[in-house]
Amino acid sequence: MPISLKIVTPSETVYSEEVDHVVVPTSSGKIDVLPNHVPVLDKLIAGDIKVEKDGIAEYLAVGSGFVEVYAEKVSLLTDQAINVNNTEESEIEEAIQRAEKALTDAKSSNIDQAKIDKLEAAARFAFAQKMAKVKSK
Repeated sequence: MPISLKIVTPSETVYSEEVDHVVVPTSSGKIDVLPNHVPVLDKLIAGDIKVEKDGIAEYLAVGSGFVEVYAEKVSLLTDQAINVNNTEESEIEEAIQRAEKALTDAKSSNIDQAKIDKLEAAARFAFAQKMAKVKSK
C-alpha cells in the first residue's frame, strides 16, 4: 500500500508521488513513515528527506516548516525544498560558502536577530543539500 507524499513550498509543489516510505527530520527526531502510520503533526527541521519507491532511495533537501502525517498521506509544508539529483555539487558548495559568509558578516554587524535567524536557516538548508547529495551517491 503506497503513501502519498507531497512537498510544498510557497511558490510550488516540489514533489508529489506515491512512495513506499519516507524518512523526515522533525524537531522530535527523524521519523520513518510507513503505510498506516499514526497521525503526526510536527515541526519540520532543515535536513535531508529519504524517499523510497520500488526499492530505490532518493534524497531531497528541505528547509524548516511543518510535517503532517495521516495513515497513507504525508504532507511537508516548507520554506525551501530541492531534489539534489538535479543539482551539481559545485553549486551546493558555492551555496554553503555564500551562506556561511553572509551569516558571519551578519553576526559581526548590528543586524537584528530575525535576519540572523533567516541567514542561519539558509545555511542549514545549504548543508541539508550537501548531506542529501552525499547520501544519494
